[in-house]
Amino acid sequence: MNVFVTIVRRQSMSQAAIELGVSTSAISHRLRKLEATLGVRLLNRTSRSLIPTQAGSALAAHLEIGLQSIDDALNALALHRDTPNGRLRLNALRDAAKLIIGPILPSYIQQFPDMQLDLAIDDHLVDIVAQGFDAGIRYGDRVPQDMIGVALSKPLQWVVVAAPMLTKRFGLPGTPQDLLKMPCIEMRTGDNRRYPWELGNGADLVQIDVRGPICANETEQAIDAALSGIGFAYCLEHRVRQEVKQGKLEIVLADWASEGPPFTIYYPSRRQVPSGLHELIDLIREDQGLTRLATSGLSSA
Repeated sequence: MNVFVTIVRRQSMSQAAIELGVSTSAISHRLRKLEATLGVRLLNRTSRSLIPTQAGSALAAHLEIGLQSIDDALNALALHRDTPNGRLRLNALRDAAKLIIGPILPSYIQQFPDMQLDLAIDDHLVDIVAQGFDAGIRYGDRVPQDMIGVALSKPLQWVVVAAPMLTKRFGLPGTPQDLLKMPCIEMRTGDNRRYPWELGNGADLVQIDVRGPICANETEQAIDAALSGIGFAYCLEHRVRQEVKQGKLEIVLADWASEGPPFTIYYPSRRQVPSGLHELIDLIREDQGLTRLATSGLSSA
């Protein structure tokens, strides 16, 4: 039953196989066995598509409720164990994975050896419920309104950086508008939109639609280009702290640094809190200089 629901949700046998940790042939075999047992065709399959039949759609809708109840019951039972166990599936931004998850992973694994953290790095905003994730991590202003969100960091500082070789060639910008005449590394967000740089705060905040020789859709690419002297880059101050300390990059327009929403973890309010999630949140918050959550903090944050 769970195999069938996963196939319908993912609309792909291969993707369902990856999520369940089995082979595609095993998935196909179990589906055929289920259809033979029930005596009803559940899916219409072609080389290009996989669509549930009317009977299959009705069955999947009912099974989703039942399987979720079972999952909630098992998660609730896990709370009575001395240590969390099971698999925690997270979908996180690349910057969040590097800056706030990476530093606490050794401690998390050591303290909770029975937990398996299944981490998907994705800068696209995905439907975590439809994709089978227990929780997601995004910037606070990108968390869906029907989710419970918990801040994992303090507000984030966004800065403009450049390699010394670049500032020697083009000089230092005195105002944000000066960047319009200089080579910049353009940004493309997870939804494929070009993102204007936001500089300053409050009433002084300005958006600069920069132009440059390349457009990057993730931080590593933009920082590598900046280190090579290709252009000015816009990124989290936390992400380039080491490069600035080593003199490989320098922050320009420091007075125009912009404060943005914190990294935030979110999950569906109708579900039981997955085993190990509370502990993961506490470790990250402590590492980021925030207080631990109360036991009931996840249900009311």
